[in-house]
Amino acid sequence: MQRKHDPSVSSYYVNDALYQELVDSFSDWQRDELAIEDASERDLFRRLIEREARLLDQLRFDEWLAMYAPEFIYWVPGTPEAGDPRREIAVSFDDRRRMEDRIYRLRTGYAWSQAPKSRTVRMISNVEVFAAGQSAIRMVRSNYLVSEFRVDGTRFLSGWCGHRFVRAGETWQIRVRQVNLIDCDQNLRNPSIII
Repeated sequence: MQRKHDPSVSSYYVNDALYQELVDSFSDWQRDELAIEDASERDLFRRLIEREARLLDQLRFDEWLAMYAPEFIYWVPGTPEAGDPRREIAVSFDDRRRMEDRIYRLRTGYAWSQAPKSRTVRMISNVEVFAAGQSAIRMVRSNYLVSEFRVDGTRFLSGWCGHRFVRAGETWQIRVRQVNLIDCDQNLRNPSIII
């Protein structure tokens, strides 16, 4: 039986309230006084982000999606300031339904930009964890470098990620992943991988 609100079928949760939450959550959150000093908590989120990178490198998309909340946003802003996604270009702005569509297409063999499939290695560093006003929410900032090998050579994508984690029972799930490319306003060719 299908759930009343199935985020795999409908983008019902992508509304003005969600956009406002993104703008509010991703502005002025990287303040020193909000930094989590507890080393074990920082290590927990570092391990989660490193696992996410490994799953993407290994194309283990089902396990990668399982790290996310049922209602999530994957956002790659097209401007260095990453302002309001309602008013600015985005390289990518996917909810669960769109991300599942992308993954399905990658698996069909008909995603010509991924034939043959890219080989990637992601490096994660400088992981910082910030409080977000509620004990069940954490904001995490990390730097990354993606090396992507394709038939025509190797390219590098770098920048920083902002993750908004929410507690779901005993685990933490990713509610929002904002990927901030340092060259987001330049020609990125065809970023057909999940960055």
